[in-house]
Amino acid sequence: MTLAAPVSSTPQPVRRSSRIFGVDWYVVRAVIARDLRAVRRSKAVVIPMMLVPFLLLVVLPLVVGFAARQASTPTSTISFLDSLPAALADPIADLPPNEQLLTLVLGYLLAPLFLIVPLMVSAVLAADAFAGEKERHTMETLLHLPIGDRDLFIAKFLTGFIPAVGVSWIGFTAFAIVANGVSWGIVDGLIVPNGLWLVVIFWVAPAVATLGLGIMVRVSARSRTTQEANQLGGAVILPLIFLAVGQATGLLLVDLSVALAIGAGVWVVGLLLVWRGASKFTRDRIAGTT
Repeated sequence: MTLAAPVSSTPQPVRRSSRIFGVDWYVVRAVIARDLRAVRRSKAVVIPMMLVPFLLLVVLPLVVGFAARQASTPTSTISFLDSLPAALADPIADLPPNEQLLTLVLGYLLAPLFLIVPLMVSAVLAADAFAGEKERHTMETLLHLPIGDRDLFIAKFLTGFIPAVGVSWIGFTAFAIVANGVSWGIVDGLIVPNGLWLVVIFWVAPAVATLGLGIMVRVSARSRTTQEANQLGGAVILPLIFLAVGQATGLLLVDLSVALAIGAGVWVVGLLLVWRGASKFTRDRIAGTT
């Protein structure tokens, strides 16, 4: 006589529902963790993502700051201030002559660097989001994961958003240390941060990263290689970088409420792009480009 297998009385663990606003954050976190491990193993992604912010936010401010510290030509600084908008020139002109050049360079003229970083990092990671899966021949595994299309799109978006914002914030901390360290003993107080700087870093920079990702994730989904994704996305991202460079210093010259409103506008456009991308994203379209 064959004995039936004993039935375990121990209840099997049941995963609680982690859906918030219709998104299963349990599987989203799993995909993010998987993708971040792949990013760490890819030198083609990690090197530009770390090297460019280091050069822009540490090396360049250090070199420029020491050059400004050693400069002994206040007359040329005054003539340069005369060519700038009054909103920028007047507060600096009121400073002692030996503080003017350092404050101008480190406090204002290098501001565009901070909006380049989230755009650049998010573009690099987003280009790898789907195109990198195709190059690594892991797309089939990805498409068979038990995750909805919208959840998969959101996971890919956050895989780019989290590092882009993290690198920007860490880079700003490094810049603040370098800028205030170089100016120590000459400038009375800290050059950065101030209220408008904080708005640019913690409000506008994440919005800019969202805007870039809203474009590049969709481009990556339609591309077969990361090189193709970078080429296609560059046609849109490069104008955004030039626009960010042109407007970043201006953000430090407006009222706090205006800077917040500008950031809100960028958030609206970026989130609209992400929402449209998520609503149109399907596995069939991805599979069709492999």
